[in-house]
Amino acid sequence: MARPDLVRGVEAVLFAATEPMSAQDIAEHLGGEDVTPALRELEAHYKGRGIELVRRGQHWHFQTAADLASLLRREREEVRRLSRAATECLAIVAYHEPVSRAEIESIRGVQTAKGTLDVLMEAGWIRAAGRREVPGRPVIYATTPAFLTHFGLQSRRDLPGLAELRAAGLLDPVEEAMERAMGEREAGRDDAGDDGNIGRTDPNARTAALDNDGESA
Repeated sequence: MARPDLVRGVEAVLFAATEPMSAQDIAEHLGGEDVTPALRELEAHYKGRGIELVRRGQHWHFQTAADLASLLRREREEVRRLSRAATECLAIVAYHEPVSRAEIESIRGVQTAKGTLDVLMEAGWIRAAGRREVPGRPVIYATTPAFLTHFGLQSRRDLPGLAELRAAGLLDPVEEAMERAMGEREAGRDDAGDDGNIGRTDPNARTAALDNDGESA
């Protein structure tokens, strides 16, 4: 049995340590005494408790019991901003769904990385809505109910119009292509019998980049 004061000293040193310590390192704090008996006594004392004294190689440290890991897991909501490309793709899908990757690229005027659409799908805002019946049968994308919920929309008919986007500073006035695309959507409102017929995609159109400062995924 180790002296009670030595056991307490070893316990205090290990508790305050920022990294595992060897017996020799611990002994240097306690006048060079042999701390092995104290370590063994503490190891037995903490065995099966919420905090355990464990040995890893030649070093000792306190750790929480492995079987209690699930109680200590912390979950937090991490706010992530959409990239400019993701914001543009989301806007195109929302105003022109269902739309294929090729149609998105035609409207944006640049290639769309696969990861961009993956981010939107992981966020639950867009989904694969089938395949277009054309050669190659490309996958087409559409928005989801989660998209409407996140942005406080009852349906796609509630998406902001051209004047609203410009007033909010989300429309680049240099780009006139977006006005053409938005104009098609406004016209589609009069002709559409349901959400699925709003804003058919014009493969030759280009859309303006939207500022994504306020968006998060």
